[in-house]
Amino acid sequence: MANPKNKQWSVLAGSTLAFTICFAVWMMFAVIGIPIKKTLNLNETQFGLLAAMPVLTGSLIRLPLGMWTDKFGGRIVFFVLMLATVIPIWLIGDATEYWQLLVLGLFVGLAGGSFSVGIAYVARWFEKRRQGMAMGVFGAGNSGAAVTKFVAPALVIGYGWTMVPRVYAVAMLVTALIFWALSHHDQSHVVSPAVGVKEQFQALKDPRVWKYCQYYSIVFGGFVGLSLWMTKYYVTEYGFSLQSAALLAACFSLPGGLLRAVGGWMSDKWGAHPVTWWVMLLSWVCLFFLSYPQTDLVVRTLKGDITLHFGLNVWAFTALMFIMGIAWAIGKASVFKYISDEYSDNIGVVSGIVGLFGGLGGFLLPIMFGVLVDITGVNSVIFMLLWGITAVSLVWMYWTEIVPQRAQRHEPIPAATQPA
Repeated sequence: MANPKNKQWSVLAGSTLAFTICFAVWMMFAVIGIPIKKTLNLNETQFGLLAAMPVLTGSLIRLPLGMWTDKFGGRIVFFVLMLATVIPIWLIGDATEYWQLLVLGLFVGLAGGSFSVGIAYVARWFEKRRQGMAMGVFGAGNSGAAVTKFVAPALVIGYGWTMVPRVYAVAMLVTALIFWALSHHDQSHVVSPAVGVKEQFQALKDPRVWKYCQYYSIVFGGFVGLSLWMTKYYVTEYGFSLQSAALLAACFSLPGGLLRAVGGWMSDKWGAHPVTWWVMLLSWVCLFFLSYPQTDLVVRTLKGDITLHFGLNVWAFTALMFIMGIAWAIGKASVFKYISDEYSDNIGVVSGIVGLFGGLGGFLLPIMFGVLVDITGVNSVIFMLLWGITAVSLVWMYWTEIVPQRAQRHEPIPAATQPA
């Protein structure tokens, strides 16, 4: 029989692998949606809806999955969830109509709910001082978005887009079996049957939960939204081929997944609040520069017109996206460090609530991106939207965390920021 230490790491390894494949499946339409858009002659809004459809169910299912994880244990819930997606994934390759793809996307989206299962399942296997690290390692499964950007374009170019769901369905089935072999169940991690649904939902009355939902809607919802949109952005803004665009887009999604473990370590060391604050501030600065559209300015002089061009070239753009991907990877871990510190007895439900709203951000953002681009014709308008959302998080964090901390230390609040 495996000792507790070996079980910890076995559960973490199996869960991280499973979440990586689930996330790769969840992001599938980010790549195959581009040839589908061309084949079905979709506009930007329709493409955004198609790409976001799996994110809708993956978000809505997170709360019940978190509750079931608390009640029945993460092993069985995770395993059944993966098996339930295999057939819908396979059937995508047979779809020929837009509505068929939307419906199947809803079922495939269940894979995205795996986060709220795995995060609670993994956290309970580790002591509190190491939970941030463990959740960060598990959350590195977000790198499945980059896996899709490496694997799916090669399959599309070599065999056509219908091969992608075939390969992913087989991968999901094999991964589910590997997860079952590596994972374990501990009855002490299951909440008491006496705790009912009503008691679990009491977390919704806590204003801190809603604040963490706001934070997560940008660091995770923004990550999902941009992961779904970036391949297309490189194609339309800079004129790259599908494969080249996907590789460049991976510069954002790869660190946005892998470095989540670093965010967990940083949150354990310095605390959730300071890490999240600097993540939001850095994101806000990056988004300011990313928001600026390609602009030509004509200056009329006595010697003739001078044309000045303002705008990010592809390398500056990719560098800023890379930096923001790192920041959001760290932020995704630090937000859940808040949860593990403050809701250790109810982590499944609270992580489900926060994950739900973060996922809804990932669902709504691509649709809003499409609508805004259709209306304005400006690609960078998507970053203007994200800049505003990040500003809300910074203001909320300042008044609910920094101001109270200063008050406790009897530090003066800057006069310019005092309420009237």
